[in-house]
Amino acid sequence: MKYLFNEEKEYDLIAIGRACIDLNAVEYNRPMEETMTFSKYVGGSPANIAIGSSKLGLKAGFIGKLADDQHGRFIESYMRGVGIDTSNMVVDQEGHKTGLAFTEIKSPEECSILMYRENVADLYLKASEVNEDYIKKAKILLVSGTALCKSPSREAVIKAVGLAKKNDVKVVFELDYRPYSWESVEETSVYYQLVAEQSDIVIGTRDEYDVLENKLEGNNEETINYLFHHSPELIVIKHGVEGSYAYTKSRETFKGHAYLTKVLKTFGAGDSYASAFLYALLAGKEIETALKYGSASAAIVVSKHSSSEAMPTVAEIEQLIAERTEKVEVK
Repeated sequence: MKYLFNEEKEYDLIAIGRACIDLNAVEYNRPMEETMTFSKYVGGSPANIAIGSSKLGLKAGFIGKLADDQHGRFIESYMRGVGIDTSNMVVDQEGHKTGLAFTEIKSPEECSILMYRENVADLYLKASEVNEDYIKKAKILLVSGTALCKSPSREAVIKAVGLAKKNDVKVVFELDYRPYSWESVEETSVYYQLVAEQSDIVIGTRDEYDVLENKLEGNNEETINYLFHHSPELIVIKHGVEGSYAYTKSRETFKGHAYLTKVLKTFGAGDSYASAFLYALLAGKEIETALKYGSASAAIVVSKHSSSEAMPTVAEIEQLIAERTEKVEVK
């Protein structure tokens, strides 16, 4: 089964939300207290997805707010350099700073992120800075959950979703739950449900759907029964090494297997999964194939040092899928 988009639109995907700085530990297998050097990359879930999409050949744009500082200029320059339209990235004039994420790589199983997210520029994007004429040019508006955690970013995103619905733009909600950004799970659930119920495609981990539904331990059947009473047409639920599931409103179910790889770090997998999954759908591939693209892309990124810089090409994804398929056939 294929998922259809409005082919007359100029942009394949426009993302809205945070673009920040990742500072990834250069020294592996040690705690952050002992780490002395870090490498700088662009980070933030929607920025990573836009970068991943652009590297896969999609025409991508971005709506966000950047700090008026060296980090903000680095982000804009990097994103423009990989082919993303940055014309709707607003420069903050009120002294807010760029968000920073320091990553610790103790082992493939023990990775942590230390976030600096106080008064960050991306959460000060205003509804008045969201342009309908820009959004209407996209096949997809990609929204990530963290942008809903504070006002005025929250209202800007909700406005963008409304404009997308009005202009035949598919809304993709990547749940992107970061607990440190929110006051409580109850608050998160309120805004996640508000946006999920208006979205066309929802993507997240099983744990993130539990937050959306404010449940300790939900299950996929309950999730799809709830969301399919609203706008969603396609729901993707990821279960880590157990693979992922895609459910359609017509009640078809597709299973995607995880590709095992030599893991360096755990972060970046979700963003690379989303960009490759959406690329495959936009390229007219079957949903089952799109799950393979998402899983392969995630496997590639967790084996490398960065998130944004490590986003793979179509050739790299297809090579990994082909190699694993051959191994299965040989067995």
